[in-house]
Amino acid sequence: MKNKNKSFLHEFEVFTEKYKKIISLALTAVLLALPFILNNQYLLTVIVKIGIYAIFAMGLNMLTGYTGLVSLGHAGFVAIGAYTASLCAVRLELNFFAATLCGMAVAGLIGVVLGLPTLRVSGTYLSIITLGFGEIIKMVAMNWSSVTNGTLGIKNIPKASLFGVPFTISNKGMYYLTLVFVVLVAIFCLAIVRSKLGRALQAIRGDEMASTMMGINITNYKIFAFVISACICALGGSLYASLIGYIDPNTFNFDVSTMILSVVILGGMGTIRGMFVGAGILIALPEVSRFLMEYRFVLYGIILVVMMRFRPQGILGWKSTLPYRLTKNVQEKINAMDENAPLKLWQETEE
Repeated sequence: MKNKNKSFLHEFEVFTEKYKKIISLALTAVLLALPFILNNQYLLTVIVKIGIYAIFAMGLNMLTGYTGLVSLGHAGFVAIGAYTASLCAVRLELNFFAATLCGMAVAGLIGVVLGLPTLRVSGTYLSIITLGFGEIIKMVAMNWSSVTNGTLGIKNIPKASLFGVPFTISNKGMYYLTLVFVVLVAIFCLAIVRSKLGRALQAIRGDEMASTMMGINITNYKIFAFVISACICALGGSLYASLIGYIDPNTFNFDVSTMILSVVILGGMGTIRGMFVGAGILIALPEVSRFLMEYRFVLYGIILVVMMRFRPQGILGWKSTLPYRLTKNVQEKINAMDENAPLKLWQETEE
């Protein structure tokens, strides 16, 4: 039965679902023209940071939002991607794309190692393990001076370039490079969510015991979730290092892990679009509220507390509780089985 007291956000989602093609075309046009509309390097830098944090959030969302494994140390994977890509670029003179692939590969391998403890622990204990992992990565970067240059960090990280043309904020190349990676990561995550793998991850989030009884290999899927999450965050870390040109151990502290998790919670766990909303609010808010000086982080905390009190599922998190979306082919087969009682499409179901 349809709920007559729908929220504004619910109505907005129904509207966007109905006109998603038109909205997608309009949004694409705006994003492509945005650097020329703003023509401000500072604002472009903030927008690029929003895109990078959206990548971080999509990576963590695959683990926390869709698999139900909470991590408090994802800054460690970001650091691995940033340090590996930077070292490959500075010392081995690899181009940005090859260095990024190396960073993702290393992060993926470490994701396998970190995923193994999830087979025996969960909940608070898993959070503690991931928190320790983030601190271990930070200490390794700080003390392995022969490789990471210790507390001095890595300087003069080369900008990403293609055919000798660097991607910078001034020539708008960094904006478009980040936009391309954001779109690719979003498509990749969406493809996983709508696949058999995505159904298995969401089943694990719902009930591990029931998933096991249905024949889902919990071990493989959990480790795979860690690997995918680690690789996506490493990609974002490589972009971030290329953007700022300098990294040190303090660049990837616990605050970064907290920020990434906050973006996921605020936007709505188990959604893709929510990651852009969360990143846009939490990254832009401190910049907009700089006039408050030291009080701007108090405002940031108040917003999170209010959200957890009145909407703990996040801004767009309600959508993750809807029934799994069936493909058109499956929908047609189900309807063909009982022509007298056809099922409505997922977009038309409103609870």
